[in-house]
Amino acid sequence: MLTTLDGGSLRSRPMSTQEFDFDGDLWFFTSDNTHKIDEIEKDNRVNVAYSKPDDNKYLSISGKVEVVKDRAKIEELWSPVLKAWFPKGLDDPHLCLLKIPVEQAEYWDAPNSTIVQLFGMVKAIATGTEADYGENKKISL
Repeated sequence: MLTTLDGGSLRSRPMSTQEFDFDGDLWFFTSDNTHKIDEIEKDNRVNVAYSKPDDNKYLSISGKVEVVKDRAKIEELWSPVLKAWFPKGLDDPHLCLLKIPVEQAEYWDAPNSTIVQLFGMVKAIATGTEADYGENKKISL
């Protein structure tokens, strides 16, 4: 999910990260005539959240997004499956990229099942101790 600021409100929408060798930047395809572009032009701070609930893994990433219209980069990251969202393909005049240089990230990795986590919460309440939710770390880049 990509979250932008809309005035004083937060707005989230599902987005598909482009697959590539991660070098510190996240990339997303979009159109330059969308509401999220208007929001980004007013305040470029964003959050990207990933989840894999079946494995109890979660990731939250923040940074300042840039709108990129570099044709070479668009062609480099383009995949034919994107035609589902951009029917004109590379000929779409509104096609652009969102580049998010990652500034901070936080992840949670709870190796136990939901039942084991629930038992841990009940045990923590009963004993007055904090539950063990697995690994959680903040990373600044």
